[in-house]
Amino acid sequence: MSTPKRLPARERILDTACELFSAHGIRAVGVDRVIAESGVAKATLYSHFACKERLVAEYLLRSDRNWRGKLRSAALAAGPDPRDQLVGAFDALTAAYEEHGFRGCSFINAAAECEPGTEPQAIAATHKETVRSWLQGLATVAGAADPALLARQLTLLIDGALSADHLEQSGQAAAAARSAAAALVEQSCP
Repeated sequence: MSTPKRLPARERILDTACELFSAHGIRAVGVDRVIAESGVAKATLYSHFACKERLVAEYLLRSDRNWRGKLRSAALAAGPDPRDQLVGAFDALTAAYEEHGFRGCSFINAAAECEPGTEPQAIAATHKETVRSWLQGLATVAGAADPALLARQLTLLIDGALSADHLEQSGQAAAAARSAAAALVEQSCP
């Protein structure tokens, strides 16, 4: 029998921090808890992450890659028509809600917990801008009369659905947002 290979310390720390921050929030999780649950020494954590803010930043960067990948995959799964992709992206919301321990949008949560002007706050804002820009590109290809407005409307629906489903724990907001997105796309794209 082979023994499972242990992850490098940096990955163990980041995996643990991501799980804890997602489940409990950024402020509620101290560095000592991350150290204890990842099984590393304090010096090891600080050799990889100079401070908690840097660890939070890495958590958000990982969340950004994961979430944008899920949005893109859901959009592509809807087919080649960019109008269908704009609506199909909303299937990622339903999938996110169905994951164990759904806690809403990592970026909205981080923005609420982190001070303005900090690296995590900037990463959260950049993430939102990047998603909106991607949707605007799809809206442009789809022939939207005002791609920037449609992208803004769709991102508001995404953020609202993630927040509502977190608060209500019903999963109904994602479906309602998808329906509203379909109506907006139909109205905006000939």
